[in-house]
Amino acid sequence: MNEQKNTNSQPLAKPISGSGVVVLGGTAGVGFETAAKFAEQGARVLILGRNDARGADACERLRARVLNADIGFVRVDATNASDAVHAEAECREKLGGIDVLVCTTGPSAPPRLMHNIAIEDLQPRIEEIMLPPLHMVHATLPAMCKQRSGAIVVVASDAGKIPTPGETMVGSAMGAIMTYCKTAALEVKRHNVRINLLTPSLIAGTPGAELIFNEPFSAKMFEKASAMAHLGVADSEDQANMILYLASPAAKRMTGQAISINGGISVI
Repeated sequence: MNEQKNTNSQPLAKPISGSGVVVLGGTAGVGFETAAKFAEQGARVLILGRNDARGADACERLRARVLNADIGFVRVDATNASDAVHAEAECREKLGGIDVLVCTTGPSAPPRLMHNIAIEDLQPRIEEIMLPPLHMVHATLPAMCKQRSGAIVVVASDAGKIPTPGETMVGSAMGAIMTYCKTAALEVKRHNVRINLLTPSLIAGTPGAELIFNEPFSAKMFEKASAMAHLGVADSEDQANMILYLASPAAKRMTGQAISINGGISVI
């Protein structure tokens, strides 16, 4: 019998070594650890952030950690659509193409009950959480689709899955990010581009955790959550290892998934 050819075969995902990787929010926390993991695997990495001084410091620390790391910084305010488009073009030119995009930005204010948030603060808080990943994903997809390869990983939050008192604003924004990414994943899979999400809860040792525990209400809220993490409260390395996996050829058939690494706080 003649062997039947697989006409639906897709090209393999590009190995991490030699890939061009962009990490939005790469100057601290999960983003910084993720940039380090990719650099350790031989990727060319650009970290994105709003502050030139923090960017330079992060690059210096990454080069100290990873010998001969190919690391650079691009300034962007990704809440601004034009800024995101310009940053994507600059990254693509510097890297020779973007193979992986990772978005790790988050809120700048701790969780609060809705009645303690001024109505004029609703739009700015939603926008600061939701717009950066949406803008960067939107800006990056056309070139990825054209090159017929790419992996995107967006860090959202369990708050987008589970309604939680005190996280009305965060949950609303994260839910929007999740729906955007899952729907986009269905749209671009035909171009061999994959989009997945991480949805952690508390991440130990990050600026976000410091923000939470500096306010009595959110500190009490997450102390209770931490007590439910019987496998231990997750840290940046836990998230970065999964991001590296999702971007790698090992996950070449995964797209549209939202994975919670939270030590057992929730299982949804």
